[in-house]
Amino acid sequence: MQRILSTQLSTHVGATVRVAGWVHRRRLLKSVAFLIVRDAAGLAQVVITDPGVRAELEQLTEETVVEVTATVVANDTAPAGVELTDAAVRPLGPPAVPPPFDLYRPTLTATLPTQLDNAPTALRHPLRSAALRISAASVAGFRAALDARDFTEIHTPKVVASSTESGANVFALDWFGRPAYLAQSPQFYKQLMVGVFERVYEVGPVFRAEPHDTVRHLAQYTSLDAELGFIADHRDVMAVLRDTLAGMLGAVTDRAGAALATLGVEAPEVPAEIPAVHFTEALKIAGAPADEPDLAPAHERALGEWARREHGSEFLFVTGYPMAKRPFYTHPDPARPAYSNGFDLLFRGLELVTGGQRLHRYDDYLAALAARGEPVEPYAGYVDAFRHGMPPHGGFAIGLERFVARLTGAANVREVTAFPRDLHRLTP
Repeated sequence: MQRILSTQLSTHVGATVRVAGWVHRRRLLKSVAFLIVRDAAGLAQVVITDPGVRAELEQLTEETVVEVTATVVANDTAPAGVELTDAAVRPLGPPAVPPPFDLYRPTLTATLPTQLDNAPTALRHPLRSAALRISAASVAGFRAALDARDFTEIHTPKVVASSTESGANVFALDWFGRPAYLAQSPQFYKQLMVGVFERVYEVGPVFRAEPHDTVRHLAQYTSLDAELGFIADHRDVMAVLRDTLAGMLGAVTDRAGAALATLGVEAPEVPAEIPAVHFTEALKIAGAPADEPDLAPAHERALGEWARREHGSEFLFVTGYPMAKRPFYTHPDPARPAYSNGFDLLFRGLELVTGGQRLHRYDDYLAALAARGEPVEPYAGYVDAFRHGMPPHGGFAIGLERFVARLTGAANVREVTAFPRDLHRLTP
């Protein structure tokens, strides 16, 4: 008899079926016992009246893996409107050691550190697993949106020879006796691959050795990167980003609608045109000094409130960041060279995406590095490619965990990360 999932039971009323999963909850009443079995799809209720089966059930603990063969009966009060009767219960392993929290309760009462210390079991809770389902759907939507626009998925090294992109904020390691570093992003590689495929994207881990201990930072996170060639300027990149976000949120609704319902959230609508303000105007809106070189979290929150109030939008582009705060490969605004053809996208008052137009001429790279007092040699393998012809191009990067945390309303990005790596955590 082929195993079926809990969500398929309603189509088998009157039939004998086989389900399998974890003992989610046992309720041992005087004349009847209830067994709730949890599988990947949801919950199934098993009604047990046979004294022998009840005795076996009493020996099982929560989270023990079992197989149940029973008859499907309609019952509007049971999960999915059906329950299982005349059951035979067979353990598929020894009785489980119960975790240090009750997974059958509506919410996990354990502190977040306790949950993270026991992540392999804490992630079984429907609220925690729902966030990961939304994360998976987001990645599927990202890929589908870009595949539909003729992007090619690439895979680039995560171990690099030079700590060039952002100085000291890298993890050093030994590579067969030579110094090497974990990559902070696929930025250089995805630009070079524009010279091959014109439009590329990557989904992969990035590493930041920044000693942040906040609810929004991780030392390792998943970056959704895209780069495209033959653009006019950064606004072409912003248009692709807008469509990509719409595709991601559409996939979340289609593929993880039940997970959204479990968390009690709805996917926001992406405006046909996301509102945009220049950095100088953003400072005024946020009440920041005119000479402020960057936006602080409080400024981002103020801008998020302004976007909702004035435009009814959960999203806001801030364009034209000062060149002094952008990487050397960023293209300046031809009309205002002190400002960049770069942007950030705020989602509900939090920076979610950084992107922009890149330099594409070899001589411009030499000049940009010289202006910052940087030698060319460490960048030679990257910069030399621009001698051989590169189109005007640009791209963006989305932090997956931050996106999911903002979408679900999680207070801490670690709540939507399976096994977070940060300043203090290297296990499990």
